[in-house]
Amino acid sequence: MSAVLAESAAPVHYVPARLPATTVPVAAGDGIGPEIMEATLAILRAADPALSFHHVTVGLKAYESGLMAGIGEDTWKAIEAHRVLLKGPITTPQGGGYKSVNVTLRKTLGLYANLRPCVSYHPYVRALHPRMDVVIVRENEEDTYAGIEHRQSDEVVQCLKLITRPGCERIVRYAFEYARAHGRKKVTCMTKDNIMKLTDGLFHRVFDEIAPQYPEIEANHMIIDIGTARIASRPTDFDVVVTPNLYGDILSDVAAEVAGSIGLAGSSNIGHGCAMFEAVHGSAPDIAGRDIANPSGLLLSAVMMLVHLGRAKPATDIHNAWLCALEDGVHTADIFREGSSTRKVGTRDFARAVIERLGRRPAKMAAVAYPEREPDSLVHPDVSLPPRTPAQKALVGVDVFLNWDSPTRDPNELGAALEALAGEEFRLALITNRGVKVYPDGNPQTLRTDHWRCRFPARGERVDGQAISRLLLRIAEAGFDAVKTENLYTFDGVRGYSQAQGE
Repeated sequence: MSAVLAESAAPVHYVPARLPATTVPVAAGDGIGPEIMEATLAILRAADPALSFHHVTVGLKAYESGLMAGIGEDTWKAIEAHRVLLKGPITTPQGGGYKSVNVTLRKTLGLYANLRPCVSYHPYVRALHPRMDVVIVRENEEDTYAGIEHRQSDEVVQCLKLITRPGCERIVRYAFEYARAHGRKKVTCMTKDNIMKLTDGLFHRVFDEIAPQYPEIEANHMIIDIGTARIASRPTDFDVVVTPNLYGDILSDVAAEVAGSIGLAGSSNIGHGCAMFEAVHGSAPDIAGRDIANPSGLLLSAVMMLVHLGRAKPATDIHNAWLCALEDGVHTADIFREGSSTRKVGTRDFARAVIERLGRRPAKMAAVAYPEREPDSLVHPDVSLPPRTPAQKALVGVDVFLNWDSPTRDPNELGAALEALAGEEFRLALITNRGVKVYPDGNPQTLRTDHWRCRFPARGERVDGQAISRLLLRIAEAGFDAVKTENLYTFDGVRGYSQAQGE
């Protein structure tokens, strides 16, 4: 720690909380991470002297030592011992098979709920919407972030989008429990289920099942594209927003910028057994080492950590002191404005300014007052719905994806060959290319690649796996390259697969 911050102390009139000693594992991160972590820990020490910090290895140092996930063994041991992690921003090297530290930590530790408050601090921080106060609750483990991708031909790659009922249940319930615990009045679900009727449709359906259990909270659904536009244009229409993983990542960055700056946005990652707290912004290597980075995002994440740990007084004192610094116009370069800010400061001096204001309450912005402890429903939420009777599942066909190329890429040529291979148990219903029907009766204007989906429904009510194996053998013996198959099932008589265009 620098001498400047090591000498920083809370004002003599400030009385910090007397709390049990506890240790927090800390990963400084990369780029500006060490600087903003240094500033954040100085403020934490001043407000909560019973805290101690155990530094662990995450990020570039771990990558450079040969750890492809970017996480040292000391980190896993510290998290296992203390069930919490305060983490700075990480740089993931491009290429070479390196894995994202954030995704690895979230998925390995079961940190299913990503909470991102987006608040305007007008007029002290320029904001597009001065009264904005929205909380994004993002599912943190599933969706396209499962990271399951394949290259299947010269021209086509795929990414699998995985949505599960248990994953939907626990994130939706967490959003409602958060709204209830924090006096929020509305929860909005955002999906794209007008297009992705099964995956996003499941998320929306679970939301509709859980919402009636919270009659005091208004619930509504919006399509994600118009919902994102409304967050940007009319954010005061929203209170708590719950989304699948990818949408939540994008939406929370949009919301943070609309509120004033992504540099002020903190976040928590909550699981049943542990939690991780981190700023939303990245490692910003272009300004690293220059003492100009704003530590506010990481500091507000640390405040969320204190609340999670049941250390309400230091959380309240730090947040109010931070608000006082904003009110007094003590601003880092990213939010400094001539005529409204009073003093431009660097990272270290901003930390000193917050420490000097411990014990004060803001005069114009609303002061915060955190509860003594988080409700059990947010620390160990009940994610179960009433027991469900398993659906009757029937195998009724198969989609076979072929890597097939010819000089003309004529779907009629492919269709004729596959019709002859369908056999007695199947029929060739259609062929699509990039999801568009090209056989039978396709449009010659449709762009065609070397990747074809061929749908073979059973001629009877159902079929077995051996029949599918025989079909695939015939296809292979005819010289076709089947790169992927997807079985077609019905569940209680309802198709569990998307209906192809023109089917």
